[in-house]
Amino acid sequence: MADVAAAIDRRFDLLLPVPDDGRAELYSCMRHAAIGGGKRLRPLLVCATAELLAVDRDAAERVAAAVEAIHVYSLIHDDLPAMDDDDLRHGKPTAHKAFGEATAILAGDCLHALAFEWLADPDTHPDPFVRAELVLELARASGPTGMAGGQALDLAAGRTPFDLSGVTRLQQMKTGALIAASVELGAILGRVAPEGRTGLRGYAHDLGLAFQIADDLLDAEGDETAAGKRLRKDAQAGKATFLSLLGPERAREQCRMLTEQAVQHLHSFGAEADLLRALARFVVERDR
Repeated sequence: MADVAAAIDRRFDLLLPVPDDGRAELYSCMRHAAIGGGKRLRPLLVCATAELLAVDRDAAERVAAAVEAIHVYSLIHDDLPAMDDDDLRHGKPTAHKAFGEATAILAGDCLHALAFEWLADPDTHPDPFVRAELVLELARASGPTGMAGGQALDLAAGRTPFDLSGVTRLQQMKTGALIAASVELGAILGRVAPEGRTGLRGYAHDLGLAFQIADDLLDAEGDETAAGKRLRKDAQAGKATFLSLLGPERAREQCRMLTEQAVQHLHSFGAEADLLRALARFVVERDR
């Protein structure tokens, strides 16, 4: 994880040079949000899946940077006063606090656009059909049927209480879609046919839900200093979560069960999938 995080920081440093013109603050804001901080879970999933399939590391890192750019853009926008109105992210001021709301919005917009520019670049993969599939998969995971749609459901959850199936659907879209896409993109780079991705898709689906349940537990029980952000927001807003609906013990048990299910989905792979297995168990054990 530390290795991939450092690699992604290097990529962002290379891909986001600050120009000597009126866009300097915009680029500085993107760099502030993108470089240094976060678990880099999604890039690690891309790289681990690509490594499993013997994909070139440079190509995997380019795709991983694109996925992380989408994730970072979503965090910039989620932190805005119109959304979650947060002051702290990864232990430092949120983008709109450091650079103002207008620049933060534009920085998020640019990271969104750059993600697809990087995927479509021939430097990422020589095959245009592979590049087109990468773009399609990330677009689906990012838009109204994925992450952005999940955020819309999250906003609605503040007005209308959700039951367990509603919360599950919300989180599968808001958080799970991009996690699932990270594994799928690695498989696309490895030229695995759609019908051959069943095990990897099952792994990513269960991992995404386990990650969110663990997140709910950390939000309720974690330390804000370790997390580097404000906690217990959902409880204060009266939103239903896996934790509020299941209770701490059932939530922990469900998280463990999903983790083991995720690992079982990799039964057709040998030791080459050990990093993905370890990553699934890390989701339950992490403290931030």
